[in-house]
Amino acid sequence: QNPDITITDNVLHFRAQGHGAKGDNIYEFEIEFLEPVEPKPVCRMTQRQLNITVQKKESNWWERLTKQEKRPLFLAPDFDRWLDESDAEMELKEKEEEKINKMKIESRVPKDPFKHLKKGYLIMYNLVQFLGFSWIFVNMTVRLFILGKDSFYDTFHTISDMMYFCQTLALMEIMNSLIGLVRSPLIPTVVQVFGRNFVLFVILGTLEEMQSKPVVFFIFYFWSITELFRYPYYMLSCIGIEWKPLTWLRYTVWIPLYPLGGLAEAVSIVQSIPIFSETGKFSLGLPNPLNVTIQFPFVLQIYLIALFLGVFVNFRHLYKQRKQHLGPKKRKMK
Repeated sequence: QNPDITITDNVLHFRAQGHGAKGDNIYEFEIEFLEPVEPKPVCRMTQRQLNITVQKKESNWWERLTKQEKRPLFLAPDFDRWLDESDAEMELKEKEEEKINKMKIESRVPKDPFKHLKKGYLIMYNLVQFLGFSWIFVNMTVRLFILGKDSFYDTFHTISDMMYFCQTLALMEIMNSLIGLVRSPLIPTVVQVFGRNFVLFVILGTLEEMQSKPVVFFIFYFWSITELFRYPYYMLSCIGIEWKPLTWLRYTVWIPLYPLGGLAEAVSIVQSIPIFSETGKFSLGLPNPLNVTIQFPFVLQIYLIALFLGVFVNFRHLYKQRKQHLGPKKRKMK
């Protein structure tokens, strides 16, 4: 209890009251070190033991701990922490080699002079997309509360300009993946971007009859909710920030929304098939001697199969990402 520990003239003085071999008594000892040490020891006391750390003034190897050649009877080495001179030299050599290897590896990695420019571009891209889809989501939500179901029928005429902008800008994601600017795999990115743009520009954009259908509301709404969490997640990742609630939302909300969005897209295609059959729009007639017409509704039927295959591909990709970011962390073996 209340140990008195000091170092004067290179001698450690210890005095404390405790329960030991002599029962409840005052115990004291002195240790004169072989070479100079720092005068301020560091003490850490627990219920079972007292640890005293004494720092050498110069980092060199001592032949022994005390100035007297014969070790005091009460002093015993801790062999769990013992290092002889060869062990110490080996440990120092390993640390130096590790440091040199690390410097060699860092020197081999070429410095990218456009690193900050690329990061700035990605931050701005994700910020613009986030603002665009936020505008779409807020606008549609407010109109839904004010107009109710009536807002379903003019969603396209109200929202389409902003959706055209965001989905046209989304083509940059394919380029970013293609040139290695981001680590997103190319195939899932192409499937999602071209799938959405096909529905937006071909199915909805070219048929006025489709633009007033309620399915447009659900397509735009599912798309915008998904992007409300995806783009800010990537934007913060660019500057090395990870917000756990946002990470969880980014890799969770797609579970219900992605299949629902794919289903809404499929419904719009099914509803457009009779219109394309009646108008003959985009049907291609081949010249003689073949004299064959490729009906666009037939192309849409094939696309429906590709749509569900694309949903499966992206679902599998996103599920792997979710396990990687939200699954249990594997401990590294030392």
